[in-house]
Order: sequence, then C-alpha cells, then structure tokens
Amino acid sequence: MEQARSGAGSIGQRLRELRQKKGLNQQDLASADLSVSYVSLIETGKRAPSEAVLRTLAERVGCSVEYLRTGRDDAKVHELELKIAFGDMAVRNGANGEALQSYSEALASAPFLGETMLRRARIGQALAMEKLGRLEAAIQLLTPLFEDPGTVPGSAEWSQLAVALCRCHRNVGDLTLSVEIGERAMRTLEALGLDVTDDHMQIGSTLISCYHRRGDLTKARLLADRLMGVADETGSRVARGVVYWNAATLAYSQGRHKEALALTERALALLAETDNSRHQAMLKIVYGYLVLENETPDLEHLKTTLEGAHLVLLEVGTATEQARSEALLAQVELRRGEPQQALAHAGRSLGLLRNDSQQEVARARVLLARAQFQSGETAAAQASLESAVRQLEPLPITRVTAQVWRDAGDLWKLLGRPAEALEAYERALTQLGIRAMPAPAEQFVIDRG
Repeated sequence: MEQARSGAGSIGQRLRELRQKKGLNQQDLASADLSVSYVSLIETGKRAPSEAVLRTLAERVGCSVEYLRTGRDDAKVHELELKIAFGDMAVRNGANGEALQSYSEALASAPFLGETMLRRARIGQALAMEKLGRLEAAIQLLTPLFEDPGTVPGSAEWSQLAVALCRCHRNVGDLTLSVEIGERAMRTLEALGLDVTDDHMQIGSTLISCYHRRGDLTKARLLADRLMGVADETGSRVARGVVYWNAATLAYSQGRHKEALALTERALALLAETDNSRHQAMLKIVYGYLVLENETPDLEHLKTTLEGAHLVLLEVGTATEQARSEALLAQVELRRGEPQQALAHAGRSLGLLRNDSQQEVARARVLLARAQFQSGETAAAQASLESAVRQLEPLPITRVTAQVWRDAGDLWKLLGRPAEALEAYERALTQLGIRAMPAPAEQFVIDRG
C-alpha cells in the first residue's frame, strides 16, 4: 500500500507541474467521468489513477502516459534532442530563424529535458536571437545563464556566454557594460591561472573590439599586442586569425593603413584553410574597406571578391553583416561611377538595419544620401542627410560617429550647404576630443567698427 501511495504521489506531482506550466486549473482537467475532486486527490497522491484516467490526463496536459506514470519518456526525449541538434546545425548554417523555432519547440517541453540539454537549448535560443538582431531579448536570456552558479568560470560554455554577452551589449551601444563584462572575464581567467585556449582568445578579441568602438585605443592596442604574442605560440589558426583581424581593425583606426592591410592579409591566410565560411566572408569585407583606401584600387577585382563574400553572407550571415556588405558594394559602385547600382546597394543596406544600432543606421543613411546625390537626386539626398543628422545628434561619442559626422560634412559641402558642413565638421572634431578655443572675455573683444 505504501509503495502504491508513493508511486501515485509522483504521478500527482508531475500532473500538477505540467498543469500549472500550461496555465490550466483542475477544472480544465475534469470531465463527466473525472471530477475535480478526483483530480485533486490524484495530485495530492491520495488516489492512483487507472490506465484510462492516465491516458485522459496525459492528453490534456500534453505529455505521454509513460512520462506521467514514470517521469521518463525515452521517445519524447530523443525527439527533443533531435530538435536541439537541428537547431545547432541551423545556427552554423546561418538558418537562424529555423534554429530559433527548433530551440523554442524543444524548450516548450522543458520538463522532458535533462539539465545539460536544457542549457544547450537555452544558449542556442539566445545565440539565434542575437543573429536575428533581437539583441535585447538575447541579453535577457544570456545574463541569467552567465550568472548561474552552475556555469563554471573558465569552461568553454562560460567563455561562449561571456563573448556573446559582451558582443550583444557592444552592438546595442552599451559600450561601458560590454567592456566591463569583457574585462571581468579576462580577470577571472588570469585569477584561475588556466592555459590559454581558443575560447579565451575569443574573449580577448571581443574586448579589443569593444575598446576600439569606445575609443580606448591605447588599451585596445596593448591587449592586441599581448594576444598576438600568445596566439602565435599557442593558438589555433582560427584563434590567430581572429586576433590578427581585430588588430588590423585597430591599426586602421589609428591611421596605420599599411600595417592594417598586412594584418588583414595574414588573417585571411590563416582563416582560408578553415571551414568557417562566414568568418572568411566577413574578413573579406574588412579587406575591401582597406583596399578602397588606396588611390588606385583594382575595382573590378575588388567587386568580384566582395560579391562572392556577399553571397556567402546571404546564406550564413546576420542581417547586420549583410548590411555592411551591401554598404561596401555601394562604395565600390560609387568609385566605379555607377551611382544607380550604388543606390540599390545602399537602399538594401539601410533596409537590413532596422533592428541595429542607430549609429549603423545613420552611417547607412549618409551613404544612401551620397548615392542619391551622385544619381542627381539632390532633394532626396538632402532629406536622407537630414535624417542621418537627426539620428546622430543624441548618440554617445565614439570614433565611428565622428567619422559619420565627417562624411556628412563632406556631403553637405557638395550640396552647397556650408553652414551645415561646418557644423558637422565641428561635431566630428569635438567627438575626437579636439575642441574649439574658449570665446574671449567681453573686455578683450576688439571693436573693429
């Protein structure tokens, strides 16, 4: 009798948990042949249900009879594990919408999942949301996972979460928090005294990009130099390639153009033999920006290279990566004297950035305005530029926004609007820390009348 009571109690506990998870009350489980009071007795372990009642209850709470009776359902668990594995594969292949759906379907049956598979599905769901541009939702999912006491500092999973959180906060524009997360992660690794792994190199590389975005170029260069030394000694080709990639971006922002180009070429060579086509394509975009800095770039070869990279990103890249690829192709077409093609690329770039940071959108609007101007659409160019300026005005100071202000100033000058051009140039200089001299005191103003 006691053994039967124990088994019944387990059934009742599972029934109650599943009912509450689906937002049902006991009345929802009742029927003409199954009273509310009998449902209550089952949930409290005071009655052992018959097979017929088990089948009815299992159907109403959405589980198998086997799970309700024993807490196990091997067929259901296998089905969910396949969904999670499909989600992992879809993320790698750039099918982020399909991945999100697969992870979400698995998580809808969370009681059937063990802790390991449950965490895997939650992390996958967060990463898929990030790649779909749903950054704030991704942060809400990643934060409790990263702060969970069960997440072991220094583990591959911990490193993956640290990188993703750092990257998400960076991309929504919260540079202070992104740097704080990256620095805390690096300090944790140093305190643990662990050997450097590719995962740890990824944290450092992401932190370099955050420093760079915030304008902390000295910190970024010191960390880049340190990581390049470690990567050459211990890192894989992927880790070394990513470190050289970030170092190239930093060198470019500091005006070391030849060094940036050499570092990018080295990174391309390191990643060429890997199977990460997305990283290769993204790096070719970086390479394209650097090549365009030359006075006489081989535009036809560059266009072919970038179109190939763009096709890859259309398959496996995020919307933001595709937008940057479109923007670069627009710049190439402007240099080739093909403003209509540039206009098409710039329009698509802007359309892809609906969920991205405002500085990215402002930069895309300035490029669109340039394409409109070169296409003879002066009024449209002025309207696009005015929209870009409105978006730029409230943004925090970064080197990126300074460059966009400079580009806006150049275009205002071409449009014959010197007052707006001057204001844009002044904003660019101010954001770079170069401020105007204070106005003289009134008694020292010379009367030239």
